[in-house]
Amino acid sequence: MSVLTRDEAQTRAQFLDVERYTIALDLTTGEETFDSRTVIRFTARAAGDTFVEVKPATLRSISLDGQPLDPALLDGNRYPLTALAAGPHELNIDAAMRYSRTGEGMHRFTDPTDGETYAYTQLFMEDVQRVFAAFDQPDLKSVFSIDVTAPEGWTVLGNGVAEHAGEGRWTIAATPLVSTYLVAVAAGPWHSVTTEHAGLPFGIHCRRSLAPYLDADADEILDITRALYDRYHEKFDEPYPFDSYDQAFVPEFNAGAMENPGLVTFRDEFVYRSAVTDTERQTRAMVIAHEMAHMWFGDLVTLTWWDDIWLNESFAEYMGYQTLNEVTLPRALNSASAGEAPFPDTWVDFGVARKGWGYDADQRPSTHPVAPDPDAVPDTASALLNFDGISYSKGASALRQLVAWLGEKDFLAGINTHFARHKFANATLADFIDNLASATDRDVHAWAEQWLRTTGVDTLTAEITAPEPAETASNGNGNGQSWALAVTRDGSRPHRITVGTYDHALGAQGGPGHLAPRDRFELDVPGDGTPTIRPGRRPALVVLNDGDLTYAKVRLDTASWDTVLTSLSGIPDALTRAVVWNAARDMVRDAQLPPATYLAAARTHLPHETDLALVQGVLSFAAGQVVDRYTIPEDLPAARATLTDLCRDLIRRTEDGSRPGLRLIAVRHFIDAATQPDTLRTWLDEGTVHGGPELDPELRWRILTRLAVLGATDEAAIATALAADPSATGREGAARCRAALPTAEAKAAAWDALFSDDTLSNYLFTATAQGFWQPGQEELTDDYVARFYPDAIALAARRGPAIAEAAGRYAFPAYAVDPVSLGTGTRALEDPDLIPALRRKLVDQLDDLRRALAVRSAVALAD
Repeated sequence: MSVLTRDEAQTRAQFLDVERYTIALDLTTGEETFDSRTVIRFTARAAGDTFVEVKPATLRSISLDGQPLDPALLDGNRYPLTALAAGPHELNIDAAMRYSRTGEGMHRFTDPTDGETYAYTQLFMEDVQRVFAAFDQPDLKSVFSIDVTAPEGWTVLGNGVAEHAGEGRWTIAATPLVSTYLVAVAAGPWHSVTTEHAGLPFGIHCRRSLAPYLDADADEILDITRALYDRYHEKFDEPYPFDSYDQAFVPEFNAGAMENPGLVTFRDEFVYRSAVTDTERQTRAMVIAHEMAHMWFGDLVTLTWWDDIWLNESFAEYMGYQTLNEVTLPRALNSASAGEAPFPDTWVDFGVARKGWGYDADQRPSTHPVAPDPDAVPDTASALLNFDGISYSKGASALRQLVAWLGEKDFLAGINTHFARHKFANATLADFIDNLASATDRDVHAWAEQWLRTTGVDTLTAEITAPEPAETASNGNGNGQSWALAVTRDGSRPHRITVGTYDHALGAQGGPGHLAPRDRFELDVPGDGTPTIRPGRRPALVVLNDGDLTYAKVRLDTASWDTVLTSLSGIPDALTRAVVWNAARDMVRDAQLPPATYLAAARTHLPHETDLALVQGVLSFAAGQVVDRYTIPEDLPAARATLTDLCRDLIRRTEDGSRPGLRLIAVRHFIDAATQPDTLRTWLDEGTVHGGPELDPELRWRILTRLAVLGATDEAAIATALAADPSATGREGAARCRAALPTAEAKAAAWDALFSDDTLSNYLFTATAQGFWQPGQEELTDDYVARFYPDAIALAARRGPAIAEAAGRYAFPAYAVDPVSLGTGTRALEDPDLIPALRRKLVDQLDDLRRALAVRSAVALAD
C-alpha cells in the first residue's frame, strides 16, 4: 500500500477542486463486507494526471464521465486517473469493502451480551479509503452526502441529521465543507437519549446492553455538554458550524474519542458499568470538552498538512481543560457553600496525569517539535507517529504559557481572527501566528520559534542565599533580614513563572508539617542575572512554577526539598502539590532521587491527600514504575510492603464511607499489589470489600486477574466468571486472566493468540497482552523476550498500524529490565521490515527500559 506524501498532496491540491461526494453504503450484505458506491464531482484546473484512493475487497466497477475504466488498474490503494482534461468531471466507484476488527475504517462489533451488531467508522489519517473512494487529504475539503441502507431496527447516525426513509434506508444531511477524515457514520440498534439546546438537536447514544448505565449518567453528560457549548460561544465569535451534536459511545474504539463534526465518537468505557471516582468522571467531562473544542479547532478550520497536527490537538487539549474549569468551578463554589465538596481544579489532573506524558515523550530519542518542520513529516505514515504527548500535553502546556505571557484577551482575539479568516478552509502555523500577531504588540513570531520549533524539556533550578547584612540593611522590612532567589535554566526557552513561598504553620490543622503561604510573585526566566531579593527570613519552601503555568522540570533547593519530605501534604493548594510531586517524579526518572525515597514520601503524605487526581497519579507511578521497573530485586519485598501498607492505611481511613472515591482507588491498588491471595479470595467469595464497596464487574475481574497472577485460581474459575458476566468487558477480563495464569501452557496459548491467530479484535488483543507480562513471572516469560521482536514485526506487517501500536505498547516485555533485553531490542530496530508505527513504539519502550536500567544502576552504586 502506498502512503500519501506531502509533495503528492500539494501537487494534487493545486490540480483539483473537489466539490461533492455522494456516497451510498449498504450494511446488509453480510458479516465480512459491505457495499460502497461513491460519486465524486471534481474539477481539474488543468489537463494532467492524478489518482484516487480506495482499499476494496473487490473493485466491481469504476467510470469517469460515464466511460468505464478497467478495475484491474487499481495499484494497491491507488487508482490512476490519467489524461484528465481541464474542467469538471464525475467519478463513479462501486466496491465491496471489508469490515474491520481493529478499529480502522468500518469497525463491526457483535455484542456478546445480547447478540446485537453495531458498525461505525473511524476514518482518521488514511482509513477513509477502507469505506469509500476519496481524494484523501485534509486540504481537499468537500461536501458529503451519504445514504445508508441498514438492517431493520437499526438507527443510523452521521455528521448531519439523519432521516429514515423506510425499508432500512437513511439519508444523512449534507455536510458543509469538511475534510475526508472527518466523515462519520455509526449504525446499529442504538439506545439514545435526545434533547434540544440552542435550537439544535443533541443526542447521546450507546449499544443497548449499556442502556441502564447511560441513562444513569445522561443528565450529567448532557448538562456538561450544554454548559460547554454555551461557554465556547462566549469565547468564540464563530457559532457552532454544524446542524446537530451527537455523541456516540462505541465499542472497541482505538482512541479516547474522535472529533467527527456533528457526531463525536467515544470509547464506550466512558459509559461506566462499575463504580468510578470523581476524577474519572472529570476525565470524561474533559474529553467531551476536548472534542467539542475540535468543532472549531480542526473541523471548522483544518490543518493543511499533518505537520500542523498541534493546531488541532494542542488547542483542543488546552481549551478542554481551561473551559471545563470555567464551567465547573463556579458550580463547585455554589456546591461548597451548601456543604458539599467542591469540584476539583481540572489543571491538577492535567498536571499529574497528562503533563508527565509530555515530559517523558520530549526526553526520548523520538522527540520532535510541537510544530515540526514540514520536511520532518514527509508522508502520512510519519505523521501518524506525532499523535503523542508532545502534540497533546506539551503543546497544551505551551499554549498555557502563551496565555500567561500574552493575556487571555489578546489570545482570544487572535483566535477569533483565525476562525474568521479560515472558516471551512485550511490553515498553517504561519497563518495562525500571523493572526495572533494581529491582536498584540508582543513578538509572537519569536515566541513560536522558541516554543514550537524546539525540542526537549528545560529545567529550572532554584538557588537561594541570604545576602550579607550590608547588602540587606536598607531592604525596608524593618528587621534587616532578606533572602535572594536566583533561577538557573538548563534549556533555551523564556518562561514567565510564579514563585510561591511557604512557612511552617505551627498548630494549624492539616497533614504532617502544615504550611502556610507567605506570598507569590512573578518572575521571568532568564532574567538579567541579578538575584531577586525578597524581604524577611528565608521561607521553609520555595516552589518554582507555582500554579504550573509553564512547561519545565523544576528542581527545588536543598532546604526546600527537606521541607517537602516532611510537609508535602501540608501544602495548602493542590496545584502546588502537583508541581512538587511532578518534581519528585522527574527526579526519580533522572536517577536523582532514590525510588525508596519516593515511596516513603507517598507512604507519609498520601493518607492526608485530599485531591483524588493526585492520589491516583502518585499511586500509579509508584506501582507501575517505581516498584515494578525501577526498584532493584533485593529491595522489592520492602517496596511492595510499603505500597501494600499504604493502600491498607487508605482503606482503614475511609471506613466511615466519607470518601468513596479515595477508598475505591485504594482498593484497586491494594488488589494489584497483593502478594498473598487470602484477603482477595475472601472479598471475592463474599462479594464485597469489608466495609464496602460491594464488588462490581470491574473489581471482580481485577481480583480474579490478580489471583491468576498469584496462581490462586484456574481456568474453571475464569470460565465461571465469564458465564456470570458474558459482556464484552467480561470477555476481555477472561482473556486477561487466562494470559496471566503462571503456567507454561497458558503462556503458550496466549502467545499463539497474540501473534499467530490474527482473529483477536483490537480490544481482545490488548487484554491478552496485558495479562501475559507480569512482574514476578520472569522465569515463565524469559524465553518470550527474544521471540517478541520478530513476532511483533511480522504481526505489524500483516495487521497494520492499530495492532502494531497495541503490540508495541502492551505486548512489549516491559518487566525484563536487564541489559540483555535492551540489547536484543536495540538490534531489532535494524530490521528493515519494521513498519513506522511499531518502530516508534519500540524506540520509546527501549528508551524507557534504558532509563529504568540507569535508575537501578544509581541505586546499586549508592548502596
